[in-house]
Amino acid sequence: MIFLPITTNAQKKYTIVLDAGHGGKDPGNRGNGYYEKNIALKVALLVGDELKKNKDIKVIFTRKKDVFIDLWKRGDIANKADADLFVSIHCDSYLPRPAAHGAGTFVLGLRGNKKNLEIAKRENAAVLLEENYEQRYKGFDANSVESVVGFSLLQEENLDKSLEIASLIQNNFTRQLNRLDRKVKQDNFQVLRETVMPSVLVELGFLTNKKEGRFLNSKQGQQKMAKSVAQAIENYVTNLKINTVVDNGIVAEQKDFVEFKVQIASGKNKIPTKSYNFKGLKNIQRIKVGAFYKYYYGVTPSYKEAKKSLKVARQKGYKTAFLVAFKNGTKVSVEEVNKMP
Repeated sequence: MIFLPITTNAQKKYTIVLDAGHGGKDPGNRGNGYYEKNIALKVALLVGDELKKNKDIKVIFTRKKDVFIDLWKRGDIANKADADLFVSIHCDSYLPRPAAHGAGTFVLGLRGNKKNLEIAKRENAAVLLEENYEQRYKGFDANSVESVVGFSLLQEENLDKSLEIASLIQNNFTRQLNRLDRKVKQDNFQVLRETVMPSVLVELGFLTNKKEGRFLNSKQGQQKMAKSVAQAIENYVTNLKINTVVDNGIVAEQKDFVEFKVQIASGKNKIPTKSYNFKGLKNIQRIKVGAFYKYYYGVTPSYKEAKKSLKVARQKGYKTAFLVAFKNGTKVSVEEVNKMP
């Protein structure tokens, strides 16, 4: 028997797609005369410059100059590149209260509250500038509540990792730069819906706030914010590498113990795992991920049994329940586990 050498964390390049929000005919918000599209581009390019110093990271930009890029195309760029992470960079605004300030990071999710909905609607408005948007988005209405809720199964699969990188970015903003913490939040941004990998949207701060606007429009402010984002991404990549090995040049996650679960709910509320709280379902597992709680039913190493549990959960009324898989405690796609020998 010949034993092939196994090396860890080698040869694998992690592809990071950096998306500077808005651009061209879409200026973004123009609080205090600053242009969101310009600040987002400058910060994205600076983040890329930092990441390029890391030999394990490949950087792709959705735009490098002041041009308009359709929201669907931004996600398409990341999908075609088989990216490991998508980061969309923006600046916030809030005219009713110019004193509003601070940095926030968003992952795809259900509408959290009215304020978050307004942010999502504002960023999604770029859809209306695209050609043939009615056909492209199949009736997507940037201003309707119905269009600003919901998950796809694949995007939900990536939610845990999205929350991880979002938390890393947010911690850097608040602990290193002392920006007001506007927390990691979930909402339905169209640009995030278009991607099939962990994705976050970063709001660097408020241009409608005079002091914060000046900071974000300054070279020093942009460098500081960019360094925080880049550092968080590098830490995220390091965490990915810990769970990766390379065997004879082929990258694969370590695989020893596999288990399937049925995810029936997620949210910020910590709910006791009593059966009466879950329509009679027993043995509910609750796991905290960032600021959110995930609720699972039917934990089992058997895919066949997991499918039975999924059927039961849906019969109980959890119509959007779906299967998730874990390998050595790390969430992976169900398809990946089923391809294992």
